Amino acid sequence: MEQAATLDIETLKITQEQFILASQSLHLQRPGGNAGDPAGLRGWRKRCLYFFLLLLLVTMIVNLALTVWIIKVMNFSVDGMGNLVLKRDGIRLEGISEFLLPLYVNEIQSRRDSLLVLRSEKNVTLNARNDQGHLTGRLSVGPEAVEAQCQRLEVRSKDGRQLLFTADEEEVTMTTKRFTVTGLEGAVFGHSVETPLIQARAAEDLKLESPTRTLSMEAPRGVEVRAAEGSLKVSGRKDLRLESTEGEILLDAKTIQLAGLPLGVYTKSPDRASRRPSVYEVCVCPSGKIYLSPAESSSTCQAMSNICLWS
Repeated sequence: MEQAATLDIETLKITQEQFILASQSLHLQRPGGNAGDPAGLRGWRKRCLYFFLLLLLVTMIVNLALTVWIIKVMNFSVDGMGNLVLKRDGIRLEGISEFLLPLYVNEIQSRRDSLLVLRSEKNVTLNARNDQGHLTGRLSVGPEAVEAQCQRLEVRSKDGRQLLFTADEEEVTMTTKRFTVTGLEGAVFGHSVETPLIQARAAEDLKLESPTRTLSMEAPRGVEVRAAEGSLKVSGRKDLRLESTEGEILLDAKTIQLAGLPLGVYTKSPDRASRRPSVYEVCVCPSGKIYLSPAESSSTCQAMSNICLWS
């Protein structure tokens, strides 16, 4: 009995040792592989992995080279890019800048020692819009004309205090001390003009003319027409009328000449009319027509009164 028990114990120990060795061999070996083979990728998988790693490295090198090239070409810096300098209150552009699309800015100004020049192959248009995006003003400089579209156009002095020119839908006002027209044909006004003084330059003539209509000058306190160093000429194709409703017409000069007055003819003795005396008297018809009559010891206007029948 004791021998059988000792054999069973030894058999059990051998079985346990075989189990432990078998389990250790299972942990060391992969299924389907030999116990001596190392772990890892082999064959085409390993070559593909190395290829992708090499391709990624080449891509990174190319991207880094392109980035350095772009930074060098565009002249990137801490302050900005090339001629574009970033500031707290805006940006500054040095040299000539070209914009292919519309530019939206709050203010454009040049340097103190240079001019601001806007150039375009077609036209330069400046638009002003309100908060809702509606157009409130436009200034367009084109090859044929300069157009301004706004509710009121104002031109001020250099310091901005004095208003020189204003224009709106109702009127155009000029508040300068003097408005000068230097054209050979002068200035043409389609409607009325309100001004306190119309004066020609020194040694030049002043001419007011209305070719097809009437020329009217009106003032509440009076109209003064004066030629300081020359003659004054008023001519018309038809009648020239001087009218004063409440006052009088005064002709004050050293010499007053009425040229082209008709000469009266005697009603009773026409032979005496052929004589040409050197002195005449001025006669006035009831209609206001003035004519000449030969001067004698007494008035001859009554004898010449037949000319009043023609008026």
